[in-house]
Amino acid sequence: MDEYIDILNDTGEVSGKTCLKSEAHKKGLFHQSVHIWILDFDKNVLIQKRASNKDVFPNLWDVSVAGHISAGEQPEISAIREIEEEICLSVSKDELKYIGTSKKKIIHKIDLIDNELHHIYICIVNFDFKALKIQVEEVSKIKIMKLENLITAVFNEKNNFVPHGKDYYTFVFNELKKLYI
Repeated sequence: MDEYIDILNDTGEVSGKTCLKSEAHKKGLFHQSVHIWILDFDKNVLIQKRASNKDVFPNLWDVSVAGHISAGEQPEISAIREIEEEICLSVSKDELKYIGTSKKKIIHKIDLIDNELHHIYICIVNFDFKALKIQVEEVSKIKIMKLENLITAVFNEKNNFVPHGKDYYTFVFNELKKLYI
C-alpha cells in the first residue's frame, strides 16, 4: 500500500517534506520505519515470513513486525498500528520498549532504494499464537522460535532471513538477552 511518509534530513530528523513511499524508494530518499521484536514470557520470539509478492526480500524470515512510519506519525504509534495490521495483536505503549535505531541504505535496483532509519522496539507480551491473524499482503507465515534457536539460525551462513547485517542482529539479540538475565 502506498502512503505518504516524512522525508528525513541527513541527521535523521523530519525535514518537513513528505512524499509517497513509492517515490521515496524510487529516488532513495531517507525515511523512517519501525521494527518490532515480539516475545512471550518463555523466551519465544515471533518471526514472520515476508509475502512472496514483496518487492524486496520476498519469502525470507524477518523481524516480528515491521513497517513504514506514516507522515506526521510518531514511531511508537506506528509500531502499535503495524502490529495490529500485520498480525492482529493489540498492544499498548507501555508494552513497547524502545532500544535504538539502525540506519541502512540498500540499492536493490536502480529505481528501488531502501534508505531508512529503523526505530527498533521490543515487545514482551503473552499472546495466543493460534489467535494471531496475518495480513496476507505483507506476511505469508508466522512462527515462534526460542531465542537461542533464532540466534543460531540467523548467524548460520545458509540462513533464510532478511540480511539486516551482523551488527543489526547482534545489537537486537544482545538487547533481547538483557531482558531475560
